[in-house]
Amino acid sequence: MIRPGPRNLLTDVDGILVGHAVDEAARSGVSVVLPDPPALAAVDVRGGAPGTRETDALSPTCLVDRVDAIVLSGGSAFGLDAASGVMAALSVAGKGFAVGVHRVPIVPAAILFDLGNGGDKDWGMEPPYRRLGIAALAAAASDFPLGNVGAGYGAAAGRIKGGLGSASLIDEASGLQVGALIAANPVGSVLWPGTRRLLAAGIAGPAETGAQPSAPVEIGYEPPAESRIGGHTCIGVVATNATLSKAEAQRIAIMAHDGLARAIRPVHTPMDGDTIFAIATGRIARGEPAGRALAIIGAMAADCVTRAVARAVVAAGSLGPWPAYASSSAG
Repeated sequence: MIRPGPRNLLTDVDGILVGHAVDEAARSGVSVVLPDPPALAAVDVRGGAPGTRETDALSPTCLVDRVDAIVLSGGSAFGLDAASGVMAALSVAGKGFAVGVHRVPIVPAAILFDLGNGGDKDWGMEPPYRRLGIAALAAAASDFPLGNVGAGYGAAAGRIKGGLGSASLIDEASGLQVGALIAANPVGSVLWPGTRRLLAAGIAGPAETGAQPSAPVEIGYEPPAESRIGGHTCIGVVATNATLSKAEAQRIAIMAHDGLARAIRPVHTPMDGDTIFAIATGRIARGEPAGRALAIIGAMAADCVTRAVARAVVAAGSLGPWPAYASSSAG
């Protein structure tokens, strides 16, 4: 039987910890995914306006095949500095890719745009993201809250508050574990036009979405008028305990983007920087035949992403001009 893990979080994948830090005045934050020990990783970028670091190194054609941490951050390009803080802290701890007598921590990162949410961004020569990265790494644990936390603290989802969400699935028969962590900040809507029905309701269960009204017949394609055109992005991490190659992990990241497509309309737009990393901790065999095993893992990852988006929105509280889903009247 396949069902959500005991926490229904990314950390239901053994060997994964997650930490968050926020700057309430700036209305922004950072999330760090910490595999222990370092794990194989890949990435797939689908949005037209990405902001990333070290993603080229994750190509199946490149040398590095393990990451020490992955950083998700608000702050647009300023937020990439969070990875520098995480890298420094890991270096002090003796972690990293061995290069002669030196160790270089491998810390890929992706950012979302939350500069226009009304927070105090007048930080001058010292943006807060380096210290937030260090604090998020120090806070890494198995349990963590959802909603207005970490990289999702200042996020918006169309005309309502976005946030940080997570979900997991466990195959009890095989021991396969899959999870997702998503900072939901899309230009598109997470709701059916003119309603409070979550698009993710077809995949996410009542415990994750609450009671949902019936799906409407009318379909719309315009992003909500209040969307911050040019200032969005959904970023996240999916993880599995299966043993994968970098190419196989990249296929899982590709399939995981389907989860965003089920929860957000429109998605992967020219104004989004949608990026999903995939981590494989390699604690169980992948399964055979390879194609079938990858299809199952990828499908589970996509479903976890959809559910993580729903949980991000449902858990988020109102902030600035964006009302919480619970208090909004319509899509």
